[in-house]
Amino acid sequence: MSIVILGIDLGKNSCSVVGLDESGTVIVRRRMRRDGVIAFASKLEPCTMAMEACCGAHHMGRSLAAQGHRVRLMSPEYVRPYVKAQKNDDRDAEAIAEAATRPTMRFVELKSEEQLDV
Repeated sequence: MSIVILGIDLGKNSCSVVGLDESGTVIVRRRMRRDGVIAFASKLEPCTMAMEACCGAHHMGRSLAAQGHRVRLMSPEYVRPYVKAQKNDDRDAEAIAEAATRPTMRFVELKSEEQLDV
């Protein structure tokens, strides 16, 4: 089984990560620090990395894109309907991964440091 989509919920100190296979089944569910996410992603085959858009997501997205992954950022308001039960970091990460699979989802462009400074 290989990860096709990795949903990442960014937090201040730790990130929740949920990996989906091609059928949409959760095959990985972990919590790790931000540097751990980048190290974990470097061991994966290139896949889609999905996150809610924020300044931290753009920074991490650039690091993940440099590793060959496809980075998809979404507005948090579009992810919210996919949270299945009581909101927590693991469920948010799963909702992010699921939302990224939707054909009608609107994605945010990954921005450079110069674009974020403006």
